[in-house]
Amino acid sequence: MARKQARMKGLTLLVVLLAVFSLTFMGCTAPTSPPAAESTTVEEPAEEPATEAEETDDFIILATTTSTYDSGLLDYLNPVFTEKTGIEVRVVSQGTGAALETGKRGDADVLLVHDRVSELALVEEGAFVNRSDVMYNDFIFVGPEGDPSGLKEAGDALAGLKAIHEAKSGFVSRGDDSGTHRMELRLWEAAGIEPGLEEWYLSIGQGMGDTLNMASEVQGYAMTDRGTYVAMKDNLDLVIALEGDARLFNQYGVMAVNQEIHPGVKYEQAMQYVDFLMSQEGQNLIGSYQVNGETLFFPGFGLE
Repeated sequence: MARKQARMKGLTLLVVLLAVFSLTFMGCTAPTSPPAAESTTVEEPAEEPATEAEETDDFIILATTTSTYDSGLLDYLNPVFTEKTGIEVRVVSQGTGAALETGKRGDADVLLVHDRVSELALVEEGAFVNRSDVMYNDFIFVGPEGDPSGLKEAGDALAGLKAIHEAKSGFVSRGDDSGTHRMELRLWEAAGIEPGLEEWYLSIGQGMGDTLNMASEVQGYAMTDRGTYVAMKDNLDLVIALEGDARLFNQYGVMAVNQEIHPGVKYEQAMQYVDFLMSQEGQNLIGSYQVNGETLFFPGFGLE
């Protein structure tokens, strides 16, 4: 009996061991179900806000003489135009000769320059269209306060140039084929003088501001548009030595580049700029611009 009981206990133990072994084996080998896939959402990249340049290419390139830039006039006019039209004006400030070449190449849309003779000739050739006399001021001669050449007594521009030539007291020329430089050369020619051959004549190939600074440093004379001189005179050791000669009238013109020659120019926007400057508002703004209480440019609407 005891033997039977012992045998039954052994069988029971064996069954339990087999059951445990079986469960353990199944737990180790049974394939596991793959985890449920996480829900993923592919988000479209957020659209970056467009920059002003991307929103529009509404800008024009203005090639202009240094006097309109150095005097501060463009900083006064252009924001008003941009606010009214949404068209930005990007300025290329050069001597008038270089500005005319820039326009002839189609590298600008509109020009504001001051060599009326050359402008009209280029309009006649077809390089530019819709030219208008937009404003004017005058050229003046500035020099040392002591006036060693006696320009204040000369009376007119030609007599003044002859006095400088005789005294050999020093003259600084822009020498950059600008409108001012071209006018200066015409006056020397009319006076019968070839100044480029003289040691006292300094042709520096720079803009009006640099020319005035140089004349101030060497205490020489220079011919300048009145606007740039007025804007800079507080920092110059120069005074007005000669003014008022009718030969020194300084006319500015505005005109668009001919789109028939350069189809890529922004003719319509350029004409909006021309129309703005020639409008009553634009003319009033030009006439109201002052520096140190002095008017630098006068409206040129309708002048011939």
